[in-house]
Order: sequence, then C-alpha cells, then structure tokens
Amino acid sequence: MRRSTALRLAATAVLAGLAATACGTGTADDPENAGQTSQAAQPSAIDTGATVDVRLVLEPTSLDIADTAGAALDQILLDNVYQGLLTRDENNKIEPSLATSYEQSSDGLTYTFHLARNATFHDGSKVTAAGSKNPDAAALASVKSVSATDDHTVVVTLKHRDTGFTWGLTERAGIVFKKGTAFSSLAGKENGTGPFELSDWKRGSSITFVRNDAYWGKKAKVAKVVFHYIKDGNAANNAQQTGQTDIETAADATLLQPFSDTGKYTVLRGDTTDKFTLAFNNASGPTKDVRVRRAIRRAIDNAGLVKTLGGAAKLVGGPVPATDPGYEDLTAVDAYDPASAKALLKQAGHGSGLKLTVQIPNIYPTEIGDYLASELKQVGIQLAVRQVEFQTWLDSVYTKHDYQLSLVDHAEARDLSNFANPAYYFGYDNADVQKWYAAAQTATGDADRDALLKKAARQVSEDAAADWLYVNQTLTVVRTGVTGVPRNFTSNRYDLADLAVAKK
Repeated sequence: MRRSTALRLAATAVLAGLAATACGTGTADDPENAGQTSQAAQPSAIDTGATVDVRLVLEPTSLDIADTAGAALDQILLDNVYQGLLTRDENNKIEPSLATSYEQSSDGLTYTFHLARNATFHDGSKVTAAGSKNPDAAALASVKSVSATDDHTVVVTLKHRDTGFTWGLTERAGIVFKKGTAFSSLAGKENGTGPFELSDWKRGSSITFVRNDAYWGKKAKVAKVVFHYIKDGNAANNAQQTGQTDIETAADATLLQPFSDTGKYTVLRGDTTDKFTLAFNNASGPTKDVRVRRAIRRAIDNAGLVKTLGGAAKLVGGPVPATDPGYEDLTAVDAYDPASAKALLKQAGHGSGLKLTVQIPNIYPTEIGDYLASELKQVGIQLAVRQVEFQTWLDSVYTKHDYQLSLVDHAEARDLSNFANPAYYFGYDNADVQKWYAAAQTATGDADRDALLKKAARQVSEDAAADWLYVNQTLTVVRTGVTGVPRNFTSNRYDLADLAVAKK
C-alpha cells in the first residue's frame, strides 16, 4: 500500500542503503527453500525487438501517480516511465537517476544536484533545473528552499538535518514532472522521462509499455513489455506454462512443482519489505483496548500461517523488516500463547466471547482469512472475514477508518512513520513513538538514528498497534532465455532496465 495525496509514503522515511539479505538455494520440490538468488548472465546476442510478457497481481485504478493510492502504480511507473533525481538499485541502495551526481554540505543542510544534460520528457521537452511543482513535495517537509543556479544544477536547502531526505527523493516525492503539468490529466496517459512509454491499457487485463527510442540514457534492451494482471495463482501458473507469460511474479510457494525443470525455468527467490499487517483500529471499538489487541496477537500462531502458505516468508514481530534501519527481532513480544490470550480477553470483559470483522482485499489468498478465523475461534473470538475489492478497502478502511480489523500488505520500505502519525488509519497515538521517530530524522549519525528507530519500533510492538503476520519473500518464475529480471522488492518497484531476451 502506498500513499499518494491521500495515501502517500512520507518522504521523511529513514535513509539507509542496507543490502538485501541473501537467500538460500532450493528447488520447486521443496517450496520452503525454493528459488535461487542468481540468474543467468545476459546472453551475448539479444533480441532487441523482443516482447516480454509479465504476470503481475494488482492492477492500478488510474495512472495518475500524483493522486492515486496503491503500490501498483509505483511498481510499474517508477524508473520505467517516471524518474526522480535519485533512484534505488535492487538492493535498495540509493543511486543517481536524473541527477547524475550530487554533493552534501558538511552540516547536512545543503544538497547540490547535477542534472543529466541531455534528459528529455517523452514529448521531447528538455529537462531543466527550473523543474515543476511536484504535488508530493509537501512530503519533503524538511525542505526550506529550492533554487536553480543554472539549467543543470539544483540546490536544495533544508530547514534541519534530515536523514531521510535522499531516500525521499527515490520515491514519488522525487519525481520530476514537466513544468505546467496538469496532474488531473495523468489518469490515463503519461509524460515521463524514463526508458519506456505507455502504449496501451486494456483495463481489467493488461498494460503495455514500449521502448522509448529517444531515451536520454541507456536504452531498454527489449522493445515491449506487457503486464498481465492475473490474481489467481493457478491461472498465473497456467499462463506461464503455456507461454502466455515469460515471467510470473509473486508465484505461489505451494504451486511450484510445474517449474521444476531447470532447463525450461528458473525460480528466483527475493527479499521484500512486504509486511502482511493485521491492523487493529486503535482509536475505536473493542480493539481500542490494548488487552484485546495483545490477546489477538497471542492467539495467532504466525509460524503456522507461514507454513500453511508454503514457507516463503519470515517472521518479524514488529513494524521494521530486516532490510530496514532500526530492525530488531521482536517475535518474542506477544508470542503465540492461547491460554494467555484467553486470560487477557477475560480481563477486558470478553470472557464470554467477542465478535469481530476483518476486511481483506480479495487479491490475497483466502487461506489467510480462514487461518485467522480458526486461530481466533480457539480463544473465543468469532471472526467474520470480509473479502473486498481493493478500492473498497481504500475507501472504507484507509479513508474512512471504518473497520475493526484489516489485513493488507504494507509493501513500502522504511514506513515506520505510519505509526508516528496518529491520523493514519491505524489510529495509533503514542507521544513517545512520535518523539523518537522525529528525533531519528534529525540524528547526526546512523548509530543514533537506528537506536531511536529501534526504541520506537519496540514500543509500537509492545503496544500491539498491529500484528505483523509475516514479511513476504517473493518467488519469480522465469522462462529460460529471459535475463535481467528483478528479484528483490518487486511488489513496489519493478525496474525493467536490464531485462533482455536471448536471440534465437
């Protein structure tokens, strides 16, 4: 889930360049350890006229990246169509994009960015330091002023040191739009600076990108990419087996057997920051009581859920995944303990039972809702599982805060800021967490920053602000002959720059 005007990741998220954790190598016959972390090198002869078909899960509701919620937009548009001053590589390391280089002053308050001199928008207009107003700019709250010393140099002065400033520039807040862009016009078209352009959108089915042959940087190695939106895992498998797709992202760990032939397929295993979060309404209803929230956490065997789903996930116990700064293993906080859960419910006045409803977008496996209902039933909680369209979830849960429990994948990296914002849909309001998180943003060094983030994350977990069921690992099935396929963090960024197809 990604915040735009209404749902936008705060660009003051913490800056770090932590490399993704290496995963083991396994086979499709052993789903718990399936997948590998490397793929074949780019072939010596590539087919520059190739079309690559990619299975994705969640289709965006609009292409207006300035005012549309959801990670589905970031996944396909960032880097490929729209670019910012900076970007991130596959291991979440910050690197240049439209800004080919930059310097930071010794006091951390001034950044000087040097723009690519030949960069252009898709309509042919030149990219200059005059830039344009990005509607996400308010997310960069630490910015005091922005000036252009010449057509290719941008100087940004901050109000105070901000450890998340450059990280924020890799997100939506850093996108460079053409000056004068009418953002309301972007719902079904685009005018970015990236290596691909939008060609076609068959709503409910697919989105097609074509190579931008006038691209200012290193041109794409394939002529066309078609994103096919296939929610069902079995249907996605069928599409991959029959050649309708070349790449199947988000493959179901329990359905990998058809791809055991390593002569035909490679299964890539990658890290994510996808935190499958069972959210509690901290501001109203039964879950306003911390004893109820703790009881729910203790009633759920998260390790059992991971096993049920095929094992391609890690337990975390808190809001910060292992690849983010401030990580600490918090799985011991409110660990699985049904007897203790029952006692807490009794203390909270629900000894004779409690009825709750959870809203879950229908893009997620139904097994998750079934499992949660079964676990909670054993401690006296009757859970009604309500599967809804993602747009319905956005309206009722995120916007209106009209829910008791909710399950959604928080795919963003470094989004601890959500728990430091009492207006966020969690309704979680802890002054200490807000103070520690704010202090982390202005810390003078990584050690001080990380210590403050750990402190905040532990408090969030001890307050049972949510239950982080697991951090997903992603499995991608690739047909032989296709290389340069993204492996890590693919649900919120799918960079096509290195994608290539061997010439037959």
